[in-house]
Amino acid sequence: MSHSAHCATNPSDGLASVAVPGSVQSIERAAAILQVVAGSGGSLGVTDISEAVGLAKTTTHSLLRTLLLVGFVEQDRATGRYALGTGLLRLGAHLDVNELRARSSNWSDALAARSGHAVRLATLVGGEVVVVHHVFRPDDSAQVLEVGDVLPPTTALGKVLRAHSHPHTGHRPPAGAAVSTAELAEVRARGWATEQGEYEAGLGGLAAPVRGAGGLVVAALGVSGPRSSLFDARGLPRSPLLAMVTDAAHAVSRELGHGSG
Repeated sequence: MSHSAHCATNPSDGLASVAVPGSVQSIERAAAILQVVAGSGGSLGVTDISEAVGLAKTTTHSLLRTLLLVGFVEQDRATGRYALGTGLLRLGAHLDVNELRARSSNWSDALAARSGHAVRLATLVGGEVVVVHHVFRPDDSAQVLEVGDVLPPTTALGKVLRAHSHPHTGHRPPAGAAVSTAELAEVRARGWATEQGEYEAGLGGLAAPVRGAGGLVVAALGVSGPRSSLFDARGLPRSPLLAMVTDAAHAVSRELGHGSG
């Protein structure tokens, strides 16, 4: 029997319309899974995904396991649900830093003006948290431009990026600068991160994720300033400021095509 004859689909998988070679079929199925996960705007369980793509649950789980290994999806260990992985960034799904800076500029400027605090936009470069845009706080005090600076993972920006990065990147945080998996899971769930003196005593930060058109987190946007200005006596973010940060991050995400349909 020729190679082309080995192309029957499994009727139980729900994709019996057109027979194609197994390897190509697997790619098509994997692509369908990625599209479903991306379209969800969040995370999905195996059952949700298998029903959406019309595949048997065992087949879906097998494909997800492969996608997980290469970093195209990531799995929340607590819930078992899947989201897009940052491995896709290595295929060119990331934005040029200059484009990222340009598209976020107006919103970053407005955030600094409204909040009265310095604003930084950071992204992962080679596994490190790098500041790609910095807007000075709107006062006359001396300030130093931080574009190009590498921040530790204990900053609010670092926590956001770490929370949405894939564990198979091979990046190891600096010694003594670890962030607990529980805190990172909380950051993913609530959609923002805090920093209360971990980076520099007396200083704090608030940051939220910026997503690209496909739903992947491509950057983190946040404000930094005195802890007393950012947090109340209980250590909770001041509500108006938190709303400003998350709204600005969502606006930049829309600017990048996220949620545009």
